[in-house]
Amino acid sequence: MRILMAGVSGFLGTRLVDLLVADGHQVTRLVRRPPRGPHERQWTPSAAQLDPALVAEADAVVNLAGAGVGDRRWTDQYKQLIRSSRVDATSTLAITIAGLSEADRPEVLLNASAIGWYGNTGDRVVEEDAPPGEGFLADVARVWEAATRPAEDAGVRVVRLRTGLPLHRDGGLLKPQLLPFKLGIAGRLGSGRQWIPWISMSDWLRAVMFLLARADLSGPVNLVGPAPVTNAEFTRELARQLRRPAIIPIPGLALKAVLGGFAQEALTSTRVLPGVLNRAAFSFRLPDLPTALHAALHD
Repeated sequence: MRILMAGVSGFLGTRLVDLLVADGHQVTRLVRRPPRGPHERQWTPSAAQLDPALVAEADAVVNLAGAGVGDRRWTDQYKQLIRSSRVDATSTLAITIAGLSEADRPEVLLNASAIGWYGNTGDRVVEEDAPPGEGFLADVARVWEAATRPAEDAGVRVVRLRTGLPLHRDGGLLKPQLLPFKLGIAGRLGSGRQWIPWISMSDWLRAVMFLLARADLSGPVNLVGPAPVTNAEFTRELARQLRRPAIIPIPGLALKAVLGGFAQEALTSTRVLPGVLNRAAFSFRLPDLPTALHAALHD
C-alpha cells in the first residue's frame, strides 16, 4: 500500500513508520523542513500548502501531526500551538483530499485525535458514542476532529484515532516518571483516584494496522487498553516493577506550580473503553497493566 504520512518524527510516528515499512508498505513522509531523503516531501500546513499530486498518489493517508501536549509549560502561546498544529495539518489534508477527483482520492484517512475528547469522566465509563467533555483538550479534540469532515463528506473512509496513553520507556506517560521512581521520590498524583486510559505500545501499533486494513470501520475509535486503572494503581504497579518505593504523593497544588495549565489535565479522570475495537474482535496482546508495563520497560 502507498501511504502518505504526517507526524513521522514523533514518539508514535517514528515507530509506526518503521512498522509500516517492515510490513512492505511504501511510506512517503511529509516534513515541514527541506527533504533529506527520497521518501520525504515538504509541506507547510500552517499556510495550507500541500501538493495535491502527493495525495493523489496515495492509497491511504495517516496524520499524526501535532505539537506535544506535555512537552512544555502551557503558556497561552503554546496552547495556541497545540491547537493550530493539529487543526492546520488535518484541515490541509482533508481539504486537499476533498478537492481531488473521486478516482484520485485515497481510500482512507487515519487521523489522530485523543481521549481528551471526553474531558473529565470521573468514574463514569465511556465509549466512542459519548459527547465531548469540557476543558482545553476537549475543545482541541472537537475542532481537530471537525477538521476531517471535508474528506468524510467527499466519501473517503475517515478513522479518528482517539489515542490514550501508550506505554514505552522512551516517551509518553512513562518516560518522565522513571527517574523520580528510581530515586524513590515518586508517588500518586493528587488523590490518585483519577482513571488512566493506558495502552501498550505494541497494541497501539497493531490497532492502527488493524484499522488501516478494516474497510468496514470508520469514525472515532478509542485506542486504549481494555482495563483502565486508577493513578494509584498505576503508581503501585510501576513501583513494584522498578522495585522502588512510591510513598510520596504529589499534591495538586505542587503539580500546578510546576506544570501550570497542564496540571489540571494530569489530574483528569478519563475512564475510557475500546468499544469499537472490542466489537470488531481486535485481540489485545498485552491486555493488563502488569504485562504492558513489563514490555514497556524491558522490550
